[in-house]
Amino acid sequence: MQEPRCLTPDDLDERRIIHPDSRNRDLVNRFRDIRTKLLEVSGGNNFTLIVSGMGEGAGSSFMALNLAAAFALDRSKTALVIDCNMRNPTMHSILDIIPETGLTDFLDDPDYDISKILYPTGIPRLRLIPAGSRRESADEFFTSFRMKQFLKAVRQRYPDRFIVLDTAPITDSPDARILAELCDYAMLVVPHGRTTAAAVERAAAAFNPDKFVGAVING
Repeated sequence: MQEPRCLTPDDLDERRIIHPDSRNRDLVNRFRDIRTKLLEVSGGNNFTLIVSGMGEGAGSSFMALNLAAAFALDRSKTALVIDCNMRNPTMHSILDIIPETGLTDFLDDPDYDISKILYPTGIPRLRLIPAGSRRESADEFFTSFRMKQFLKAVRQRYPDRFIVLDTAPITDSPDARILAELCDYAMLVVPHGRTTAAAVERAAAAFNPDKFVGAVING
């Protein structure tokens, strides 16, 4: 995986993305710990994981991107983060990428080449698929047979690749629940001090219990 550009340690620190030389070792170790726990759940196999927050500003994009970066820290693994938050896509902005196309463009055209929507991030072994140019009917795309086949193909094609999907908040749209049915696991991001235990339980209950791996408090 050749990188036409590389984000410097200062670039990554500014974007709050973990990296091997990060001075915030506690943050790096926390994401490595989550990575380890997920690998234990999966038996060491690659997987697809959706990350959804409890409302806007919960930090699902921060969590999804750093989880993908944590897998990419391992030289024997690669990671792919997919921006499925059609209501407020932010991954391309965080990574300073100006995408011409993305996920919805691929799903909309049966002849589209997947290589056109895979973008280097400036982080070794980590790629991004941005949301795409058509975002007015997310549920239409996510419930399509092509989306199911896409996730299956991208996982089987790269057996060393771990795929993380950033989605709209579970409390605001059905997108996270729809995508969770297509993925192996689901994770909930809870903003610290901004919700109640009962609300967290209700949000977690929206996921299939066989796929729900837990909630992470952010903040």
